[in-house]
Amino acid sequence: MPGFVQIMELKTERIDEVVALSQRMQEERGDALLASKATVTADRDRPGYYLVIVEFDSYEEAMKNSNDPVTAKYSEEMGALLDGPPKFFNLDVRQVMEM
Repeated sequence: MPGFVQIMELKTERIDEVVALSQRMQEERGDALLASKATVTADRDRPGYYLVIVEFDSYEEAMKNSNDPVTAKYSEEMGALLDGPPKFFNLDVRQVMEM
């Protein structure tokens, strides 16, 4: 069960490029990735808006990832694909219910 979730709200008309960049990062970083899972979603009510939900084992792992220079490089590349800065939500997991 993840202990920390980060949600990034993105606005872009270039989502396929964002996804390709994310896949490239995953392939290049391999075992060095600190996140346990990432889900990319599209907002049905607001075309061009996407939420990326990234799960970490802990807040500390998420901050280690955020402070990694390699993450900063990818963030800079991703920023060039967005229509504005991403909005972040940092969430401690309180309960997970499997249905």
